[in-house]
Amino acid sequence: MKVKMILPALTEAKSPFWRPIKYSLFPPLGLATLAAYLNPDDEVTLVDEHVETLSLEDDPDLVVIQVYITSARRAYQIADHYRAKGAYVCLGGLHVTALPEEAAAHADTIFIGPGEDTWPAFLADLRTWIPYRVYESRQRTLLGAPLVRRDLIKRHLYLVPNSLVVSRGCPHHCDFCYKDAFYQGGKSFYTLAVDAALSEIERLPGRHLYFLDDHLFGDPRFAAALFDGMRGMGRLWQAAGTVHSVLQPGLLEKAAACGLRSLFVGFETLSEANLREHHKFQNLEGRGMRRSNPYQAAIQRLHELGVMVNASFVFGMDSDDESVFDRTVEWAVAQGVETATFHILTPYPGTELYQRMLAEGRITSMDWDLYDTRHAVYTPRRMSAEQLEAGYWRAYRQFYRWGSILQAARSKPDMAGRLRHLAYAGGWKKFEPMWDWVIRLKRVTSFLPLLESILAGFGGHDLQADEETQPGSVSNESETLAF
Repeated sequence: MKVKMILPALTEAKSPFWRPIKYSLFPPLGLATLAAYLNPDDEVTLVDEHVETLSLEDDPDLVVIQVYITSARRAYQIADHYRAKGAYVCLGGLHVTALPEEAAAHADTIFIGPGEDTWPAFLADLRTWIPYRVYESRQRTLLGAPLVRRDLIKRHLYLVPNSLVVSRGCPHHCDFCYKDAFYQGGKSFYTLAVDAALSEIERLPGRHLYFLDDHLFGDPRFAAALFDGMRGMGRLWQAAGTVHSVLQPGLLEKAAACGLRSLFVGFETLSEANLREHHKFQNLEGRGMRRSNPYQAAIQRLHELGVMVNASFVFGMDSDDESVFDRTVEWAVAQGVETATFHILTPYPGTELYQRMLAEGRITSMDWDLYDTRHAVYTPRRMSAEQLEAGYWRAYRQFYRWGSILQAARSKPDMAGRLRHLAYAGGWKKFEPMWDWVIRLKRVTSFLPLLESILAGFGGHDLQADEETQPGSVSNESETLAF
C-alpha cells in the first residue's frame, strides 16, 4: 500500500515576504508516529509543507493529513484533490476534533482525539473490511507503542530535529486551550514509562533536545524519575512548564542538573482577575507557593539555576485595556526575560472560551485563517479590535528593540551572561532576514552547533561531571503521539 502523510503549511507560514525560523524548528512527530503502525512492506512518504514543496502528481492509496485551524483551508484543498483521484483520505488533529462535521465533508474517515487507540483499529479495518467514517478515542495509554519512524524525517531541514514528546495533554484546564476538547472522553494527561522515555532520548544523536510536551513537569514523580535517568547523558534541552512547577522545591534543580537550559512558561497575563476568569489557577499564589509575587520568584529561580526564560503573554482578556501592552513589556524587560512570545486571545472552536464568546455574540469572524493569535476575531471588552492588534505588534517591537534587549541583558550578573542574552534574544528576532536566507538554502541544521554553544553557556551544573558519575538507564519501549 502506498501511503502519503502530509502536514499542510499554516497560513501564516507561507508569506511571500518572510518565513520565520519558528516554522522550520520541529519535524512532524505525530505523523512519523502513525507511520510506525503501518506494515513493513507499505511504501510511506512524509511531507511537511513548511519546509518542502508538496507534489500533487502522485497516486497514493492512502492519504493522511494532520489539520490545525490555520491549515484547515489548505488541508481540505489537498484532501479534496486526492479524493477526486481515488485515494482514501483520513483527516485528524486538533481542528478535526473541534469541528468534526466540517472536516468529514472532506474525508473518507476522520479521527476525533488522540490516535494511539483509533489509528491501529482503523488500519485493521482498512485491511480486512470497510473502515468506519468516524473513529473516536476512548482508551488512553502509551504502553506498547512502536518506535517513532524517525527515518522518515528529513533532519537537515529542521533546526531542532531532536524533538520528542513523552507525555500527552496537561493536568490543568485553561479555558482558552484546545486540550480539554481534544482529550474529552478519556484521560487528559498521561505519560510514557520512564524507561521508554529514556530509550527514546538514547536514540537521538548529538546533545540538544526539545521536549514538545504541553507540560513536561505535569506529573512530578514521572518528571523527577526522568530527570534522574537523564543525568550523565550530557544533554542540553528545552521544554515547557508552569509557574507552579518552577516553584516546587527540588524538581527544577533535578531538571537543571541534567541539562535544562531554557523553559517556556505561560505567564499569559499580569492580572489576577484575568487568571481567575480563564482558569489559569496554576499561576496564582497558594498551592504551596507562599510567595508575594510568584512570577518574579519563578524567574529568579530559573535564572539562579542557569535556565533561560521564554515567557508567553496573551493580550485581549476582559480586564485588559490599552495600557496592558506597555506594562507587560516593561515588566518582562525589567525581569531580564530572554525571549517572549505574544498572542492575541483567540477563541478556538471547541474551547470553553469559544462557547462563552459565541453565547455573548462577541465572535466577529469564522475565517479560520485569522485564528492565528495575530488577529482579533472577537470584540474585546475594554478596547477596540484595531487597538488590540496594534498593541500586539507594538509589544513585539518594543520587547525586541535593541534598547530593551540591552536593558534585559544588564540584569545578568556577569559579562558572559549578558553576551549570551544578547546572542540568544538578538539572534532570534533581529536577524530574521538571515534566517529566511538560511531556510531557503535548506541549511537550517547547520546552525544547531551555534544553538548548542549558546545553551551550553547557561547553567551552573557540570554536564561532564554528571556523565562520569551517574549514567542513565534505558529500555526498548518508546513513545507515540496524538494524531
